[in-house]
Amino acid sequence: MAEQPVISFDNITVRFDDRIIFQNLDFTLDSGEFVYLIGATGSGKSSFLKLIYRDLLPIEGSVHVAGMDVTRLKERNVPELRRSLGIVFQDFQLLPDRSVYDNVAFALEVTGKKRSFIKQRVLEVLSMVGLSHRRFDMPDDLSGGEQQRVVIARALANEPRLMLADEPTGNLDPEAAHAIMDIFRHINNRGMAVLMVTHNYDMVKRYPYRTVKIQEETVVEVGS
Repeated sequence: MAEQPVISFDNITVRFDDRIIFQNLDFTLDSGEFVYLIGATGSGKSSFLKLIYRDLLPIEGSVHVAGMDVTRLKERNVPELRRSLGIVFQDFQLLPDRSVYDNVAFALEVTGKKRSFIKQRVLEVLSMVGLSHRRFDMPDDLSGGEQQRVVIARALANEPRLMLADEPTGNLDPEAAHAIMDIFRHINNRGMAVLMVTHNYDMVKRYPYRTVKIQEETVVEVGS
């Protein structure tokens, strides 16, 4: 049997007041796939992501993520959905009064994991992003690129099925941006699906993957 897509939008309609954001929107992201999401400012890229982690519900259509029917999901099960996702935003949103280690550990502590497991997992994901040697440092001691690596490590902590990245290189210089892209490519090569919102078209050309664009209230394929 073929594996189900990790994201499936079926005939989605989203409306804010009198404005239609999406209409008749269909989209799938397969397990292990890397996809860029592009579009003009205000086209609905943030709304698209919110549909995935259930911060927004469509007025028509269905959303399935990581095997869950998001549109029918009970409120008490929303945390389970979000634990199946790794989410990386443009602004780092690190806890300024906690070390690198503690910022990553926090994502596991809130799920009630044992201390021994937390230590092992935190060191593992920090190694994946090349920051084991900075684990005792505070966020203010890090460069922007290093802070984004911590965010990625934190997003990986719960072993998600899908990584959502919302302009992850938007605040970084070109060298740091390429380093972050290398990490996402490595994550994807290990089998994790990645959906990345970006305005960095030079990056899209340099690292070509399937690309979809929000246009006229739906998404269209623009090649890879």
